[in-house]
Parts: sequence; C-alpha cells; structure tokens
Amino acid sequence: MDRVRGKVAIVTGGALGIGRAAGLLLAKEGARVAIADINDDEGKKAVDEIKKDGGEASYWQMDVTNEKEVEKVFGEIYRKYGQINILVNNAGIPGTGKPSDEMTEEEFERVLNIDLKGVFRCTKHAVPYMKKAGGGSIINMSSMLGIIGGGDPVYHAAKGGVRLLSKGDASVYAKANIRVNSVHPGYILTPGFTGMIEKRDPEMLEGFLKSCAERTPLGRMGKPEDIANGILFLASDESSYMTGTELIMDGGITSQ
Repeated sequence: MDRVRGKVAIVTGGALGIGRAAGLLLAKEGARVAIADINDDEGKKAVDEIKKDGGEASYWQMDVTNEKEVEKVFGEIYRKYGQINILVNNAGIPGTGKPSDEMTEEEFERVLNIDLKGVFRCTKHAVPYMKKAGGGSIINMSSMLGIIGGGDPVYHAAKGGVRLLSKGDASVYAKANIRVNSVHPGYILTPGFTGMIEKRDPEMLEGFLKSCAERTPLGRMGKPEDIANGILFLASDESSYMTGTELIMDGGITSQ
C-alpha cells in the first residue's frame, strides 16, 4: 500500500479510462494525486472516488494544448503540495482513421498538438519541479501503434513521436535523476476507445470489440487497471534503474 508514499503525482487526462485508473491506484499506494483534464464532471468524480477510498487528490481543469495553462496549473500543484515527483502524460485523442491523402492538415495538426506536443509541454513544465525534488519519474502514454504500422497514419506518427521523445528526454535528464519511459497499451476497453468506434460506425462496435479480443494472443482486451499497474511500477522506486525504455502492455500483439 505504500509503493509511492510521500510522492506527488500529476495525471493528465485523468478523468476517465487509463488516466482515471492510474490516479486511483497511485493514490491507493500513497501518492497525493493531481487529476488534470478538460472533463470537469468526471475529473471531480475521480477525485471524490479517491477521497472516498481514503486517498488525497485534487482536480485541475487543464488543456494540454495551452502552454500558459499548463505552466499555471503545474505551479498551483507545486504550491499546494510542495513538490512534483511523478508525471503521467496520459491526455490524448484518437486518430482520424483516415489515410494521409484524405486527411486535412488541420486534422493532422490537432492529433499531434494533443497527443505529442501535449507530452512536450507537460514535460517542459514538470522538469524544473522534479529537479528541485532531486528527481522524478515521467511516464508517457504511447501505444503499440507507436511501434507497429497500421491504418491510422497520424495516430501512429504521434505515438511513435512520444516513444522517441521519451528516449531523448531520458538521455537528457538522467543526470538529474529524472527517469522517462513510455507505455504502449494494446486494445484497452476504455470509454474513449468504445466512443471512437461508435462515432465511426455504431453498428460495428460489438463485432469490432470481439475481433480485438480474438486478435490478441491472450484472448481478451485489456482493462484500464492492467495499464495502471504498469504505470505504478514505473512511478515507483521499484523501476529506479529503468529509463528510456518501452513498457509494452498489449496482450502479446506485437510479439506476433
């Protein structure tokens, strides 16, 4: 119950799905958690759930595409809790599902702005506080699609960029005892994932989810809690000799 006791963790996109599960687990293991999201209702519910379970958490509305807002919120978190030790860069959106020749530049830029540049902005403004604390752990949410190819070019580009940004930052910040790793989920049953499929074609949801499970060697889709367990490991001192690497949690898809 004390794997991150005494640490302060920021979870972006912490209102739902993987981010929510990560925030709940980090708090359960002793961290004081800052949930940052644009979904106020669900973000506040996540905080209430943490507090009901005996943990400590607060909610901040924050848009990762707005650097001034990121800087402001991180400053407020630091002033409230006195340190920042863990950053889970989880905020993100799905790709367009379009090939490059059918995608607008605005659609391409929107995905990159949130999924890749959002990681950059949050890292930029967390690092100075981590240096003051004597180190920290940054966990960047990529995807198995940041490693393998597929039919959503902009999402692959963004998540592949997260993977390599993590490696670059890991190299740069190692001397400051700041570790940076990426997490690569496979098919995870989250509100965002099911919502994406329903938006494209509501009638295909059930069949698509079944096919995702069948394509996964372990025979099932993942749960947000599965990924939260990996995030907790990277946030804790148990992974103190890990930096610049990928934690692939895809049920075996990329091993095929």
